[in-house]
Amino acid sequence: MNGAQSLVKTLLASGVDTCFANPGTSEMHFVAALDENPAMRCILCLFEGGTSGAADGYFRMSGRVAATMLHLAPGFGNAYSNLHNARKAGSGMVNIMGDHATYHLAFESPLKGDTEGISRTISHWTRSSLSASDVARDGAEAVRVARSANGRIATLVLPADTAWGDGSEPVQALEPPALFRPSAAELDAAAEALKADGAALLLGGQATHGPLLRLGAQIAQAADCRLMVPLHSPRLERGAGTPPVEQLLYPVDANAELLKGVRSLVVCGTHAPVNFFAYPGKPSVPTRPDIHVQDLADETMDLAFVLNGLADRLGAHSETVAPVELALPERPEGALTATSAGALIARAMPENAIVVNEAVTSGAPITTATRTGPHHDWLITMGGAIGQCLPCATGAAVACPDRKVLALTGDGSAMYTLQSLWTMARERLDVTVIVFANRGYQILHGELANLGVTQVGRNARAMFDVEDPTLDWVALAEGHGVPGTRATTIDEMEAALDEALAAPGPRLIEVVL
Repeated sequence: MNGAQSLVKTLLASGVDTCFANPGTSEMHFVAALDENPAMRCILCLFEGGTSGAADGYFRMSGRVAATMLHLAPGFGNAYSNLHNARKAGSGMVNIMGDHATYHLAFESPLKGDTEGISRTISHWTRSSLSASDVARDGAEAVRVARSANGRIATLVLPADTAWGDGSEPVQALEPPALFRPSAAELDAAAEALKADGAALLLGGQATHGPLLRLGAQIAQAADCRLMVPLHSPRLERGAGTPPVEQLLYPVDANAELLKGVRSLVVCGTHAPVNFFAYPGKPSVPTRPDIHVQDLADETMDLAFVLNGLADRLGAHSETVAPVELALPERPEGALTATSAGALIARAMPENAIVVNEAVTSGAPITTATRTGPHHDWLITMGGAIGQCLPCATGAAVACPDRKVLALTGDGSAMYTLQSLWTMARERLDVTVIVFANRGYQILHGELANLGVTQVGRNARAMFDVEDPTLDWVALAEGHGVPGTRATTIDEMEAALDEALAAPGPRLIEVVL
C-alpha cells in the first residue's frame, strides 16, 4: 500500500474514524485512500476554519479525537483561529496537512509555505514525514499525542510523494502517557485551604461536567466553601438536576465584586482568574491582592485522582448536594429583546440539549435565563476568537446525533464561518441556529467606552456595524440549504422555535433585535 493508504488504516486501527476535510491537490492520494475505507466518515467543510472548529466540538462532546485535512500552509492558516480556540479548550485532534512533494520544495512554487513553522505556533506536536515508509508510524504517534494530557493538537505534515510512495503496514497508536498528579502534600494543603474562611474551589476542564462536577460539589459542601467555574469552560453541564455553581463574569468590576470575599482559592482543572482584557487604571486579575491561590491541577492533569483525593481527605463521598431545580421563566411580553429571547429559549429548549453559545452581546441574558432550565451542556468559545459557534455546533452534532444542538450566535460572529450551514445541510445535522441580528459588532461599543474613548465618529461607527447593506440571514441560510425564518416579535420567535425544535435537521432563526 502507499503512504496515504497506510495512514488511513493506521487512523482507523487507532480508533480515529471521523475526518473533517477541506482537500487540495497535494492531498489527492489521501482523498483516494479515504475513499477506499468507508469506515472513515469524511465530512466536507467549505472553509478550513470549519474543519478545526468542528473537530473541537466533536472532541468536547465525545472525548474522541477526529482528524482534519488541511491544504498546505495557507489552508492551515485558514484553520488557525479555531485551532486557537481548540487549544484553549484542551481539545485533541490530528491535523493532516498536505505539502508539496519533498523534491518540489526546492522550487518557489505559488503554494509553497512554511508548513512546520505555522503548525508549531499552535500545535503541541508537529512532524513532517520524511518518507512513505514513515507515514504509518508518524500517524500513530500523532494520535497518541492528540490523546495525551486530556487532549492535544497534533499536526502531521504529509508531503505528496510520501503519500503516493510505497508505505509500510498500518500501526496502532500506543496508549498516551499517564497523566501527571500532584503530591500527597499538595492535596493535604488544598484540603486544608478549602476549610478556611472565605475559601472557594474553582473547577475547570473535564471537571465541569459529569461525575467530576458532582464530586466537586460534594467537596465544596463538605468543606463549606464556595464552588465556582470560569466564565469559559469547554463543556459546562447546566440546568435542572446539576449541582449549583457560581460562574465567573465578563465585566471587570462585576467579577471583582463576585470574588471580593474569596481569600483562599484552590484551582483544579483551569488557571487562576484573569480579566479578559487590560483596561486603563484597572488590575489584570479580578481577585483581591491578599488572596492565597493554590494551583492544584491544570486541565492537563489527572483530575479524577485530584478530586477523589480531596474528597477522601474531607470525607465528601457521602455528601448529598441539592441540585438545581427546574424553574422556567414566565412567558415574556412586550418587545423582542435579548432578555425576552433568552426566556423563550429557556422555555422551548428540549431536555439534554447541547447549547453552543457565541451570542456575545446577547449572551448574558440567555445565560441567566437558561441556568435553571432543562438539563443541557453549554459550550462556549474558549479562546475568544469569534467564528467558532457554527463549526463547533457542527462537530457536536456529529458526535451526538441523538441530541438537539442549539447554536446561538451574533450576526457578526456567524459571518466568519457561515459556510458551516452548508455542512449542516449536507450531513442532515440536527442543529437549530439562532442568529441574533443586532446589525453589528455591538460589544465593541461597550469596549470603546471601557477604554475611555468617549467621542465616536463616522469611521468608528462604520467599523462596528454590519448595515448598508443589511445581512439577510434567511436568504443566507436558504442559499446554503438550510430553511430559515425571521422573527421580529415574541410571537414570531416562539412559533419559530417550536417549529425548528420539533423537526429534525438544520434550521435557522434570525432574531432581529
